[in-house]
Amino acid sequence: MTFSEFDSRSLSLLGVEGALEAASAPRATAETLSGLSAHPDSRVRALVARHPNTPPEVLGPLAGDYPAEVLANPGLPLMRLARPGLLGSFPAEGMLALLGLPDLPGWVLDSALRHEDYTVRTALAAYAGLSPERVTALAQDAGWQVREAAARRPDLPEALVRQLATDDDYDVRKAVAARSDLPGDALRELARDVHGLVRASVARRLDLPLDCMLTLAADDDADVLATLARRIDLPRSVRSWLAAHESDVVRAAALQAWSVPPAWLTRAEHDADPEVRAALARRPDTAPEVLARLAGDESETVRRALLERHDLPDEAVLALARSPEQDIRLHVASADGLSSAVLDVLLTDPDPAIRTLLAVRPDLAAAQLARLAGDEAADVRRAVAYAPGTGPETLETLARDANAGVRRAVARHPALASAMQRSLAADPDEGVRLSVAGRDDLALDLRAKLAADPDPSVREEVEQAS
Repeated sequence: MTFSEFDSRSLSLLGVEGALEAASAPRATAETLSGLSAHPDSRVRALVARHPNTPPEVLGPLAGDYPAEVLANPGLPLMRLARPGLLGSFPAEGMLALLGLPDLPGWVLDSALRHEDYTVRTALAAYAGLSPERVTALAQDAGWQVREAAARRPDLPEALVRQLATDDDYDVRKAVAARSDLPGDALRELARDVHGLVRASVARRLDLPLDCMLTLAADDDADVLATLARRIDLPRSVRSWLAAHESDVVRAAALQAWSVPPAWLTRAEHDADPEVRAALARRPDTAPEVLARLAGDESETVRRALLERHDLPDEAVLALARSPEQDIRLHVASADGLSSAVLDVLLTDPDPAIRTLLAVRPDLAAAQLARLAGDEAADVRRAVAYAPGTGPETLETLARDANAGVRRAVARHPALASAMQRSLAADPDEGVRLSVAGRDDLALDLRAKLAADPDPSVREEVEQAS
């Protein structure tokens, strides 16, 4: 039997080596190659993508994973002659993969330009080295996403920049507003654009002319003003006005500038809106004593803003450890470098989940672990039993715990003394005995005793641990 005679049933019986040989056979039929295109081995599928007898409807899906192989397929020129719009039938995933290759031939670029899926044309609009004719066509595409991508091209001619600056879609104009080569007159028109997002894009420009700043300062859109307020190169009068604006969004944004007058920080601490105080909590130059006061702020928004910092003074951490929100206290309990004062507060936290988290901290002292060993919640006591730093006396206490789950955890502790191993090996709970049986440091006589345990699972555990 030759490979050209394989049917789908025969293909399913081929091993990997046989499939590789079949996919490499010069006379492999389209039917055979179609069947092999779904083979689980990627090497087989790559060979199918390169085979000149692979039908076009199979090459399209394969292009998504094997674009270079498809493009190098020696049968592609003949397929193009037979089907002039060949790549137009390729799925978008395949065309996008092809556009990920460098130095594509013009016919592939033109096929992408005519592809019905806008995501293909959008990807083409970002492709480096396109001809002026193709860029012009993309700038006039019916899809706004395509025109937006064209508007971001660094090599866009000025005529097309001006054309797209007046585009019907605001996303396109927003992209143009961010261009560094935008002509001054076009920039000033966009500073008066009907859409706030376009004006905000203008407000972000590092080279924003002074007259445009003054134009935008009179804007009635809070988001535009907030974008402007984050700048540090504003005229003093504009900065001061924005810092005291009636909108909390604008006042908070003014505190996000790199440098602000000290008086603003003082005023922000007493601002009625929590968003403004939260902005103050995020500033790197906010004084430690202010951070400590903000940690006790009545607003959850302000306290959560402090969690983003890694330089909080101990007074602030202590205040956050007393927050009414459980997740804030959990955040504090998992932080590095907590002081003894903070740990002592968390040790008395009403939530057992927080006390459990504390028990597994590597920096918890033996005395603090001993304190948690007497906790009313069994989960906390079990966590102490797992903690590496738990001392012998505490382990002995936990080995007598009324909860079997706690005793099971103790039985697995790496520092468990030999006497305690023997005690727990006689525990009435089979789970405790099983935990002891799994240890690799048991004395021979104790191992023999557990090998005769009445519970088969315990006996099996000893045998597997041996």
